[in-house]
Amino acid sequence: MNPDLVMSIGQEAMMVAVKLIGPILISSLCVGLLIAMFQAATQINEMTLTFVPKLITIGVVLSYAGPWMIAMLVEYMQNLVRSIPTLIG
Repeated sequence: MNPDLVMSIGQEAMMVAVKLIGPILISSLCVGLLIAMFQAATQINEMTLTFVPKLITIGVVLSYAGPWMIAMLVEYMQNLVRSIPTLIG
């Protein structure tokens, strides 16, 4: 196993991680921005006001994108396990 192979496996793992966390992070950031604009306009400075909508948004995104995320992770792991003999040899 050479360093280039290790780097490519690591790079592929990072790309899968970015693809998995992207929808959750983007939706949470958008909801946080909308709530921050609402708080700035109304001058309500309540810290818990941002928590519940973000939590609901993350739950909705996970319920819709969850099967796709699990399928992507399972496919990556299956490919990684299948390539073990070629990685060792």
